[in-house]
Amino acid sequence: MSDADIQDALVKLNEVVEKSDHSQTDSLDDAQVSVTAAAVSKIKEFIAQQHKKGLRITVHPGGCSGFKYGMTLEDTSSKDDIVIEQQGIQVFIDKTSMMKLNGASIDYVDSLQGAGFKISNPQAKASCGCGNSFR
Repeated sequence: MSDADIQDALVKLNEVVEKSDHSQTDSLDDAQVSVTAAAVSKIKEFIAQQHKKGLRITVHPGGCSGFKYGMTLEDTSSKDDIVIEQQGIQVFIDKTSMMKLNGASIDYVDSLQGAGFKISNPQAKASCGCGNSFR
């Protein structure tokens, strides 16, 4: 393959990727993540303790299955965040993470095995044995 052929192929591939990115971002207008009453209550508690405004949920590469969830308390959302407001709390999710979280439900579970947030995610095709990552 000549350099010109390679360059032409790269241009065409980049066009396809750009169109794909736009169509996924456009579909985020209808994206939803639900937060249960138990999770809302615990988020309110954490926000009050830490004097923050909302909970950020992220999805990033990692773990044994490919992706992991991250949660941090934040003062403000970023300009490209999707902000979910429910029962007096705010959840901030960046657009890339929302593509992997669309349709998910955030719950807070307190049981004999431990307590913590549980994300039920229909986008996850599988999870690891320890439950800390998904693909």
